[in-house]
This record gives sequence, structure tokens and C-alpha cells, in this order.
Amino acid sequence: MSSPLPTSAATAHLPSSPTLARQVLLGASLILIAFNLRPVFGSISVVLPEVMRDTGMGPTAASLLTTLPLLCLGIFAVPAPALSRRFGPERTLFGALLLICIGTLLRGTGNLPLLFASTALAGAGIAVGNVLLPGLVKRDFPTHAAMMTGFYTLAVCAGASGSTAFTVPLERHVFHGSWALTLAAWALPAALVLLLWAPQALAAKPLPAHAQARSGSLWHDSLAWQVTGFMGLQSALAYIVLGWLAPMLRERGLDGAEAGYVVALSILVQLATCLVTPSIAARCRDQRAIAVGLAAIILVSMLAFIFAPLSGRWLWAVLLGCGQGGAFALALSLIVMRSPDSAATAQLSAMAQGGGYVLASGGPLLAGLLRGWTGSFESSALLLVVLASAMAWCGWGAGRRLLVKPRPEA
Repeated sequence: MSSPLPTSAATAHLPSSPTLARQVLLGASLILIAFNLRPVFGSISVVLPEVMRDTGMGPTAASLLTTLPLLCLGIFAVPAPALSRRFGPERTLFGALLLICIGTLLRGTGNLPLLFASTALAGAGIAVGNVLLPGLVKRDFPTHAAMMTGFYTLAVCAGASGSTAFTVPLERHVFHGSWALTLAAWALPAALVLLLWAPQALAAKPLPAHAQARSGSLWHDSLAWQVTGFMGLQSALAYIVLGWLAPMLRERGLDGAEAGYVVALSILVQLATCLVTPSIAARCRDQRAIAVGLAAIILVSMLAFIFAPLSGRWLWAVLLGCGQGGAFALALSLIVMRSPDSAATAQLSAMAQGGGYVLASGGPLLAGLLRGWTGSFESSALLLVVLASAMAWCGWGAGRRLLVKPRPEA
């Protein structure tokens, strides 16, 4: 069961207050780390037809390639809190960045089996980063959690938008048609942030076991499951867009570069909604109406991309960006808002992103399989209706003004 929201929540053990300069450096580092949590997804989608052509990969394998990172996000989110307790969140995050950098770089080989393996490696690092960032925000910016959630969510969207918009131009004008080298180039931002984060991570010491705030199990808590469902279902819709919207638009007659620009515009619009949604949500009595409204916006705009004339593609891209940027920011905000302390935040983050991304992996996989079976993306319309309806239902429950109540561990 979940407990009503109290006027004050229990706080976990906090480190000594850092100086303003260290606080600014920490905040900037977390935002830059967040930027590197999506280029692996956005960059592959816009060159997927070329990858399929050059490697002989069929539609089913392409669906698995777009689904594999999501499965990794779910699977490797589960051990993230335990790794954080063992090595400290800063050092664990350093290891996650290293995996992202290496996995992204290895995509440059152009070898199909290694493309799958390197994508999984990067996905494991992204999973750990996804889980740890909300807990660090709750711990180190307790009075500015909504603002910092907005900033790092904005950075995540910027990474997705940038990789979607610039991958095709990089492939054509810098790497002379080599999609493999273009995919590998997205390791550079991760490497630069790795250099910035390394001194901070190595200087941080994990707390002794007796001093660490621990949270019990949340698997029994209905509110935690609703937060997980909202996170997973909005992610399923988001990764259908990242994985298949550009191929869908190309199938309807758009040039590859223009299809990438349409997707990039949609993600670019998310920057604004990612930034303002957490603050708006924090000021509301509850977040139920926001969650349902965002699900409706996403559904309408996605159906328009499938059935409406492409002359309205830029309008639909803006509408989709508003819906998905707001939904993603709200999902991350609910993890912070529904938990009483930083330890519970890490636990809820692991559950919501672990279970949520496993659930989300079915979205792009089913969309790709339906396209392969029917020869058209129109068959995905019913799938979109089901996912958006379920997202609205979970959002109505997760938006209630309650707190999760971890069950004490034996």
C-alpha cells in the first residue's frame, strides 16, 4: 500500500555541503552525462535503411536491433542501486559512462554481430546512468530537484535530437557515406564528459555500509507499479518514434535527411517541454490531468503521421514533441515526487526504469514486426491506441498525491 503525502519527508544521509563552485560543477557534469544517454538510439534509426542494405539485415533483425538497447535498459537497471551502494554512485556512474563510450565506439567496425554486442554494451551503461541520476539529484539538489530534473531531462532530449538531426549530414558530408564511422563518432561526446567526470568520481568515497540509507522493497506497492507502468508505456511510444518514425516517413516518400529533420524537430521541441514540465507538475495539487492529457497528445500526433497528409508533418512534429517531452519529464519527476527520500528514489528509479524499459522494449519490436508482416506502418495504429490508453490509465494512478511505502527488508 502507499502512504499519503506528508508535509515533510524523511531525508537520507547527506554528505557535507559542497562549495558553490563544486555544486555548479556537479550540476553541469550531471547534465552533460544526461546528454549521452540517448545518441545510441537516435543515431541508428535515421541510417537504419543503409544498415539493412549493407549488412543484409532483414526487418525482424532490424526490429531486434532497435529493441535490444531497451531490453538492456530494463535488465541492467535492476543491479544499479546495489552497485551504487558497493562502489558509490559517482564511481558507478563513471563505469557506466565508460561502457557507453566503448560500446558506441565499437559500432564503427560495421560488423553485424559486433553491432548488436556493442549496442548492448552501451545500453547497459545507459541503464545504470538512467537509474543513478534521479537519486543524485534528490541527494545533492534537494531544494532544487524540480529545476535540476528539468535541466537533465532537457539534456537527454538534446542528445536524442542532436543525434537524430546530425547523423545523416555527418554520414554524407564528413564520413563520405560510411554509416559505421558516423555511428562511432557519437562516442566523442561521451569521451569528453568522461574526462570531466573522472576526477570527481575518483575523489568520491562510498559510504560505509552502516552509514548508507537503504530502502526496502517496492514490489508490493501499487503506486510504484503505476509509476513503472507510466514510465514504460511512455517510453514504448518514445522508442517507436526514435526507431521507426524516420523509416515510416521515408516509406511515405520523404528524403532520408528530411525524415531525420522531422524527427529531430519533434525531439527539439521536447527541450522546452522537458524544462518546464517538472516545475509545472510540482506546483499542481496532483499530476493526473497532466498525465492523461499528454497521452492524448502523443496518440493524436502519431496517428496523424500515419494517416494525415504529409503537408502537416511539421505541425505534427511540434505536437508530438510537446507530448513526448512532457511525458518523459513527468515520468522522471514522478520518481522523485512519489518517493520520501533519496534511498527510496534510487529504489523506485530502478524499479520504474528496470521494469518500465522491459515493458517499453515491446513497443518498437511489435511496430517493426507488424510492418514486416503487413508491409505497412498503418498496422501499428491499433498498437498505438492500446499503448496510449494504458499510459493514460497508469498516469492517472501515478499522478495521485501519495508516496510509495517501501517494505522493510528482513
